[in-house]
Amino acid sequence: MSGELGSARNPLRVAIVGSGPSGFYAAEALFRSKHFVCVDMLEKLPAPYGLVRNGVAPDHPKLKEAILVYDKIARTPHFNFFGNVTVGRDISVEELRRTHHALIFACGAETDRRLGIRGEDLPGSHTATEFVGWYNGHPNYRDHAFDLSHEVAVIVGQGNVAADVCRILAKPVDQLRHTDIADHALGILAGSKVRQIHLVGRRGPAQAKFTSKELRELGDVMDCDPIVAPEDLVLNPESTAELADKNNTNNARNLEIFRSFAARSNTSKHRRIFFHFLRSPVALVGNQRLEGVVLAQNYLEGDPFHQVARETCEILELQCGLLFRSIGYRGIPIPNVPFDEGRGIFPNRDGRLLNGSGGVSLGFYATGWIKRGPTGIIGTNRADSVATVKALIEDLPIFPIAEKPGVDALRSLLAQRDRRYVSYADWLKIDAAETGRGAPKGKPREKFTRIEEMLAYVSD
Repeated sequence: MSGELGSARNPLRVAIVGSGPSGFYAAEALFRSKHFVCVDMLEKLPAPYGLVRNGVAPDHPKLKEAILVYDKIARTPHFNFFGNVTVGRDISVEELRRTHHALIFACGAETDRRLGIRGEDLPGSHTATEFVGWYNGHPNYRDHAFDLSHEVAVIVGQGNVAADVCRILAKPVDQLRHTDIADHALGILAGSKVRQIHLVGRRGPAQAKFTSKELRELGDVMDCDPIVAPEDLVLNPESTAELADKNNTNNARNLEIFRSFAARSNTSKHRRIFFHFLRSPVALVGNQRLEGVVLAQNYLEGDPFHQVARETCEILELQCGLLFRSIGYRGIPIPNVPFDEGRGIFPNRDGRLLNGSGGVSLGFYATGWIKRGPTGIIGTNRADSVATVKALIEDLPIFPIAEKPGVDALRSLLAQRDRRYVSYADWLKIDAAETGRGAPKGKPREKFTRIEEMLAYVSD
């Protein structure tokens, strides 16, 4: 006879799909509950930590200190890490449902939204995800090529990822040498000919999504001028009303930073960052590769905080040899898990996944970007994961109380398929090797950038 679910006799066994911040915060919340919980975390890559490892810019090391928290969670008894395991390929959702009482999907938003315009796939046009993954040593982007021999680059989007891409392009390469930037990227950036970087936003300066800290940094890049036209900072009444709201202090600070940029004298420095507002790309042009972007002039329509950008017939063609789109992210489907194509998330109600008819799928949950879309910062995911785990715990009285085999069955299934997974102990060996590789170069680490390298290291 099984004991009460969540007891030492019958532990609550939860599989978490994804090892980024939301996944670790969900594990933390489960362990802090009053129940006896066993957590098995599955991750596509051999390395954990998601965007904290692969998305945070190398010149922002303090943001990576969250890894210390995740490491502590991973060392909790009854936590198991399964790296190099893809759910839907190496193991199915149906199998996890048989081995665990509940599944929490924390797999993030792994791909970029498209512009949906002519010429988007011309050589020279890239996603921000590709570039960020490339300079951060993500194995999926290790072999991507970026032609930095062109003087003009355009970044479509005005959020923090766009700022990261801009800063990495604009910074003197010597300021990156002692970060954990991938060595292959450092070599290419050292030969960069990029001199002008254009940040394009479809709405106005009052709606730019930079955090003020990130925006201010763009004005502090050595030997680089931020360029803002003063006339572009004239606001419509609705935008003025938005900035008067006491809960919108970040955007109010942003406007002041833009004004300070506009007031600077032109010193003809080595590189320039141009900010464009109320512009939307309507086409990318070029014969064999990207040669320019056609931008439509926009105007704003709607009430405060609900303004949308409407295109006019006025256009501007900006010559460029390099373009990155950074207009948002979306999740990707997993076989046999409901997916909202429009929003790019797993449809859910308070973290509980919904089935095709809109009802709750008992035992299936989501947290992080795959739950709410790509919003917030790293810390935002903690409250989000706590809320999802709260919903899961509330549902326990209606869970079947039958015991589940959990980690033992998971190991057995992977062994049957000869799938080499990376345990947390394996990861710690890889981690130590990376820091050892970085030390002679004065870097915090030199990452392995190929999955085969990581597996070979822990298989010796």
